[in-house]
Formats: sequence, C-alpha cells, structure tokens
Amino acid sequence: MHHDKKPSHITPEEAGTLFGLFYERVQRSPHETAYRYYDVSEETWKDLSWADAGTTVARWQAALAGENLQPGDRVAIMMQNCPDWVMADQATLANGLVVVPLYTQDRAENVAYVLQNAGVKLLVLGGQAHWDSLQPVRDQLGFVSRIVSLEHIDTAGHPDIRLKTAGEWLPDEAKLMRVDGDSDALATIVYTSGTTGRPKGVMLSHRNILWNAHRSLQMVNCHPDELFLSFLPLSHTLERTAGYYLPMMLGAAVAYNRSIPQLGDDLLAIRPTIMIAVPRIFERVYNKIHASLDEKSSFARALFGFAVDVGWSRFEYRQGRGAWHMKLLLWPLLKKLVADKIMAKLGGRMRLAVIGGAALPEGVARLFIGLGLPMIQGYGLTETSPVISVNQVEKNDPASVGLLLEDVEATISDADELLVRSPGVMLGYWANEKATREIIDGEGRLHTGDKARIDNGHLYITGRLKEIIVLANGEKIPPTDMEMAICMDNLFEQAMVIGDNRPFLAALLVLDREQWTRLAKQLRLDPDDPQACDHQQVREVVRERVAKRINAFPGYARIRDISCLLEPWSIEDGLITPTLKLKRDAVCRRFQADIERMYEKH
Repeated sequence: MHHDKKPSHITPEEAGTLFGLFYERVQRSPHETAYRYYDVSEETWKDLSWADAGTTVARWQAALAGENLQPGDRVAIMMQNCPDWVMADQATLANGLVVVPLYTQDRAENVAYVLQNAGVKLLVLGGQAHWDSLQPVRDQLGFVSRIVSLEHIDTAGHPDIRLKTAGEWLPDEAKLMRVDGDSDALATIVYTSGTTGRPKGVMLSHRNILWNAHRSLQMVNCHPDELFLSFLPLSHTLERTAGYYLPMMLGAAVAYNRSIPQLGDDLLAIRPTIMIAVPRIFERVYNKIHASLDEKSSFARALFGFAVDVGWSRFEYRQGRGAWHMKLLLWPLLKKLVADKIMAKLGGRMRLAVIGGAALPEGVARLFIGLGLPMIQGYGLTETSPVISVNQVEKNDPASVGLLLEDVEATISDADELLVRSPGVMLGYWANEKATREIIDGEGRLHTGDKARIDNGHLYITGRLKEIIVLANGEKIPPTDMEMAICMDNLFEQAMVIGDNRPFLAALLVLDREQWTRLAKQLRLDPDDPQACDHQQVREVVRERVAKRINAFPGYARIRDISCLLEPWSIEDGLITPTLKLKRDAVCRRFQADIERMYEKH
C-alpha cells in the first residue's frame, strides 16, 4: 500500500501545528481511508476518506469563522468518539482557537466547573443525552454564546436561542484553507479529573503533542495500513495523542467502537490491528475467559493453562531472557487448539495492544502475551502530553512501563520520585500558577508523584507518593496494588482497601452481578436480597478468596475485615473519575457507616 511520492510519515516540522498535520495528511493521501464508523440510520459500517474529512473540516472552519470568536477563545467538545469529534477539533485548531475536551459521562457540576474555569464560548454536543445531562446546571452557563449539537435536540419546553443543530449551522460547502499557526501556541486545555479536589486544566501546545506522537511512533513499529480501534474516550490524552494524532502522522485508518458493551461485536466486525487500552478492558476479557473455563472439563482447563505457560516461555526465550525448551516445539499445535480461538475473539488480526492509564496485572500480561498478542505497557501523565515511556515489542518487560522516549530526561529524587523534563511537559495549569509551581520546579522538571526506579534502561513504577496507607503502627501499604490483585478474582468488580491511621486493613468490595448470583445460588441464598451478601457463609467465602489473592503481600498487609456491596461505583455518583480511578475520600464518606462497623467489631 506504499504509493507515496513523499514518505508516509509526517514529521512535527512538516506539520507545524496539529491542523498543519491534518492539512498535510489530506494533501498526501486524499483517497485513503481515514475513518471507519457505524452509521446508525443505515445500520452499516462506513468509510470516510481523508479528502472527505478535509471537506467537512472546511465546513466547520467556515461556521466557526462566522461566530465572532477571537484567537485563543475556548471551544468545548462533548461527544462520543466519532469522525465529527475530529472535524470539530481540527476546525477549532485551524481557526486559532483552543479545544477543551469534556467527558460525556462526567457529572454535571464538574462539567459546569470546567466550562466556567476555561471561559468556554462555544460548546459542541453529540445530542440529546448530553443536553439532558447538562440540564441541572443550565442556569450556570450564561457565558456560553453558542451551542451546536450534531443531532436534533428536543428542549422540552425550554427553548435556547443559542442552540443550533450542526445541519443548520454548517454551510453546505467550503474549501479547506491552509493556515500557518505557531507551534508553541496553546492548542488544548485538558482537565485532569483528580481523585481529590477540583479538576485542573492542563495546557498543552501544538508542539507538546506533535513531539509526543512522533516520538511514540518511533518506539512502536507500525505501518500506514494498520487499522486502529478507538474506544477510550478522546477526552483522555492517551487516546487523543496515540489513537488520533499518531495514526494521522502515520497515515493509518481509525475505526470507532460504537460503545463499550458492543466492544466484543465491534472487534469481530472491524478486525483491528492495533488497540490502545487501559488494563481494565483486558482484565474483563481475562475474567470472562476464566469464568468460562470454570464450566469446562479439567482437561480443557489444563490444556489452556499449558498453552499459556508454553506461550509465555516462548515469549521469554524470544526476548532473550529464558532458555530454549523442548516444550516450545508444541507451540504450533497449542496455537491452533487454544491461542487462535482467543485471538479470533479480538478479531483475528490484532498485532499490538498498547496499555496505559494504570498498572497491568501480571496474570493478564502472561495470558495475552502467552497466547501471542504483543501487549506493551507504557506510562505517562496528561501533564506530559502524555507518553513518557513505552515498551517495544522486541524489548518488552511487562513488569516495567518501558523505555523512555527520546528527549525525555528522567531523574529519581531522594524520595524515589520520578522527575521528568521533556518537550512534552505542559505549559502549565490554566489560571493556576500555584499548582503549576507545585508540580514543575525551577529546573523545569515535572514531579510525577510516582515512585520509580530505572533498571537496564527500563522504567519501573514502584508506587505512588500519595496513595500509601499508613497503619496506626507505622507500617506502609500501597492500596492500589492490593486492589488490583483482589480484582483479578472475577467475583470482584471493584475493591477499595482502607486502613489509614487504623489498627488493620479492611476492604470494601463491589461484587460482580453474574458471579454473585452464581455464588448466592450455590449457598442457597437469594441473590436479590440486599442483606444476603452480609451472610456469614458469604463473608467466609469472600475473605478466603481475598486472602488467596493477596498472599504475596507482606504479613502485615492482611485484610482483617470486609464489607460486600452490590451497587457498582460510578462516574455519575462521583465515586470514580472519568478515567475510572477511585475517589478514595468520596467512597470513604459514602460508606462511612460500613467502614465504622468493620472497625467497631475488633
């Protein structure tokens, strides 16, 4: 598929700005597929070429130009991932405006805070659900001068003169104009949903993001004929840099997943070659595989375990870390019997899974890598545009977060904290000098808040500076590692370990609906009775299963009591952030009574 007069890759220098990147891509590969999406009205998957994308961006450019906006004004985007997200983003950038991405699932008061804090003038919505979600804060958004919705919205007797559908707002045609912008100008303000306090607006320049996409591309060997699957929200900087701007640099196509519940079907329909994911997605697949193995014969379970074991040995051997063994000769057979069936569920063409956002559990890495899916873990922060390091397929240590990108200078402080200097370090926090000074020191080093070590060129994250539980006797415990270990048991959907300034550790556990129903029936209990999960037999089973998961932790890190819950913690109820991180303080406040009960008994 290489028919370039120019090489396919576009460099940051050739692009200049993020819109320059898009413009250059439209010139170089007008007839290639840019995006694949599901057309709901026609119930079919459709392709959009770069030339078509260019025409649509031009229409958005012209419509924005008619809105009396000044360069540097902010435009917010609140919609599901789709080609229109890209069109709105590119036209905004082309007109010298600043993009503020919003999470479609965030709570209304958080969205209102972000819109106010950034002083957003124009808001782009996907449709009715997004409009409805903002109704509780409608009276706080007087400063927004225009609201554009892709779909028609029923305002239910509250007409809003600012509201237009894209169909009436966009002109019928326009020509894509080359715009020369400043690569050091502010391109976007990305609000990080902190696990405590108000979100902070991370200011990233065109250069920040172009540099990051370019350096990430150098680490990972991919081709213009890749098909990326996009399902992490584009408001997440990992998805935006690595799943949107990076494929554009490469000239590869991106397909949009319809929704997370439909991910399984879409993998089969799209058959992507690359996906960028958070570990949770693969943990769910891992748990499903194990739940279905429980139903199978002991021979089938043994065969599966053997396949993963041989596959992992093969991986270690090929990485130069393990010796060759006779059993590796069985791989072609095991691949046919076991591995291919699992890979077929991912579409059958997956060449690479890039994992970020949280630590990758060892069992999950072993299973997928063992079965032949190259899975590489990376690491970064919104504040660093975001990638700091990533493993390479041929130099992959899944226990590490990879090798530093070129131009990243990393130092480890006396407190073991990772400090980073790079062209990806943000311009600062929007309208918050104090917070900026707290994270970027006088030498321009960004303090990540993560403890780390560097070994053999690989970066290893060893813990968080903040998220440490200190027991009453001074013992220190990293709760996130324990929670991850506990959730490797498919009975547990979510877990939070508590014990700060307490005599011992306890845990709040949200049970997986399906697994809970099965367990309750085994114990002859009614799964729909909210009291049932507090039954003595249930508590014994749960404590045993928790103990089994955390037996690798030191002796003082034992969980002495547990409290089971059946309602998952959600973004809507303010207990987890849009990136699925636990808001510990909020969970503690909500379940204060349960927590006190656990400690009263002892």
